[in-house]
Amino acid sequence: MPRCPWAKTTLGTQYHDREWGVPQHDDRVLFEFLVLEGVQAGLSWSTILEKRDNYRRAFDNFDARKVARYDARKVRKLLADAGIVRNRLKIAAAIRNAKAFLAVQKEFGSFDAYVWRFVNGCPIRNTWKTLKQIPARTPESDAMSKDLLRRGFKFVGPTICYAFMQAVGMVNDHLVNCFRYSEIQRAQRRRKIFRL
Repeated sequence: MPRCPWAKTTLGTQYHDREWGVPQHDDRVLFEFLVLEGVQAGLSWSTILEKRDNYRRAFDNFDARKVARYDARKVRKLLADAGIVRNRLKIAAAIRNAKAFLAVQKEFGSFDAYVWRFVNGCPIRNTWKTLKQIPARTPESDAMSKDLLRRGFKFVGPTICYAFMQAVGMVNDHLVNCFRYSEIQRAQRRRKIFRL
């Protein structure tokens, strides 16, 4: 089956085939991707996928309420954990982002309700034929980044926000010849019909 050429490793292929670009509305999963996309800055996504299970263990399965309460002792433990990226700034950002995430949930009822506003509640369907056509950022990711930064989030630049949007299905950036492109479109249409 033809798939996006970036999916080369076993983990990368599994991630591509099962998760990437699928509209996600679960706040815990949205927080997980927000943290992981920030951690990925300067690294390859394959490195993060290899460490993903370690991150789930180390960060209490991305329970934002628990992460928001991490103290200096927990930070020291995380910095000693070889299973994750031991970067003090990125660990501090995850904790700060958990606090900001909870504030957004309180204001909007859910992070899902907040973040999907940047695409008017509906995934953007692109029609890229090559990886070179896919932008690193868009006006939507710029707007998301600006608002997240205003709310105190860290490691949420426009490029990180666009990678987040791709991951959680706010945009369908599978290439048009990739088998997942049409699968995701069909699934989205079925959900719309079901809602009617």
